Amino acid sequence: MHERTLVDVDRLRSEVQEHYAEVAYDPHGEFHFHTGRRATDRLGYGPELLEGFTEPCVEAFAGVANPFSWGLPAPGERVIDIGSGGGLDALVAARAVAPGGQVVGVDMTPAMLERARRNAAAAGIDNVEFHQGFAEELPVPDGWADVVISNGVLNLVPDKVAAYEEIMRALRPGGRIQIADVCVEVEVPEEARRDIDLWKG
Repeated sequence: MHERTLVDVDRLRSEVQEHYAEVAYDPHGEFHFHTGRRATDRLGYGPELLEGFTEPCVEAFAGVANPFSWGLPAPGERVIDIGSGGGLDALVAARAVAPGGQVVGVDMTPAMLERARRNAAAAGIDNVEFHQGFAEELPVPDGWADVVISNGVLNLVPDKVAAYEEIMRALRPGGRIQIADVCVEVEVPEEARRDIDLWKG
């Protein structure tokens, strides 16, 4: 465990994986967050972003906001999606960067990766890859990315400093970060930082 973390990292990752596997397998289940079209509608994903995507591409979406509120990546750019889940944001980005661009989605939950790969195939999008991994260990060379996006994931990462250091390593000089997430503006008590249920909830 890194000295900057107070929570049991392996246990946290295991429980988060289990929780999001439930979303992947049954996206219409009962969760403490919105999923699918209900979420995309609330978060400002207009029809121009979702046009042509089948319902399975959208139904397991579980983001907290819209990282494309700051604009879409440009054709030819390379994008990393940290915590890509069922792949919707990565697919939106992949369509935007075509032709010539590439997207790498990174997620630690095998069920979500499987779903994301199916969704990419169903959408006919071939300039996106999905890899199992962590925010603290991105599977790209130094300076590879023009843009790093993430949606509701970095709040689940126990060592946020390591995650942001990794983002900066992966970005080219002058690259962009477009992150949508949950933020707390007060110091979180140590007892709460050790509570895995609070991390998940």
